Amino acid sequence: MTAEAERAHSLTDLLRTNAEPLVDKWVDAAGALLRGRSTRAELERDFQEFFAALLPLAGHDGRDISGPEFGDLRSLLDEYSRARVRAGFTPTETASSLFSLKRVVFDLTETSDDPQVYRQQMAFSGLLDALGLLTFEFYASARDEIIREQSEQLLELTTPVVKIWEGVLAVPLVGTLDSARTQVVMEKLLEALVETGSEHAIIDITGVFAVDTQVAQHLLKTVVAARLMGAECIVSGIRPQIAQTIVALGIEFGDIVTKASLADALRHALRREGVDVVRSQAV
Repeated sequence: MTAEAERAHSLTDLLRTNAEPLVDKWVDAAGALLRGRSTRAELERDFQEFFAALLPLAGHDGRDISGPEFGDLRSLLDEYSRARVRAGFTPTETASSLFSLKRVVFDLTETSDDPQVYRQQMAFSGLLDALGLLTFEFYASARDEIIREQSEQLLELTTPVVKIWEGVLAVPLVGTLDSARTQVVMEKLLEALVETGSEHAIIDITGVFAVDTQVAQHLLKTVVAARLMGAECIVSGIRPQIAQTIVALGIEFGDIVTKASLADALRHALRREGVDVVRSQAV
């Protein structure tokens, strides 16, 4: 400990006096935990900024960190946690990087016999514990948000609306059809109907695993929504097993046109468009 540090009368004085070596040791400790997965330059940048925001609050006991004075710290922890989620770090690795400062500070103050410094050391420990828990919360929130974004992107990719002929759109569905996915299908289909001015839409369920009452209701809602836009919907891909299930469940498709295959549905739509379609003959 330096002579200037020995004359200090509070933990804040000690931290301010030894700021540079403290951050260096903190970077070393966190770097060892992360095993080289984050560069020293990255850690120095993050920790220097965090230390500067933490220093004025070093005497706080961490019992309530919701006040405006903690605004900068909360923002830094939120940004830090989000970056760690996207980089693939675990919540333990993320929070441990913060907790490693505690040992560095304890090593600094272990030779001090000032009761005031000791009391503030205990309060500082509580503060870091509270900030560490907050880091866990930010991490979990950021991870949930990223998962939600990825799920939405996946839904977009798995529910394409394809223009297969002038005035004819097709929506090939594969996998499980639930409420969230049906909403995406409906929105994308209606948007495409407006953009292209198409009057026919084929909803192909050849790749749908199973059709139950809920799936049927989702399909019906999509058809009704398209009709309100002035478009006729054709449901294709009604395989024998699916047809038997629909009959057994007593599901009524009413006047909705259904076809066994996408080719049959396209042929029907083209004829409605006035296109003369000739069935090809096998050679």
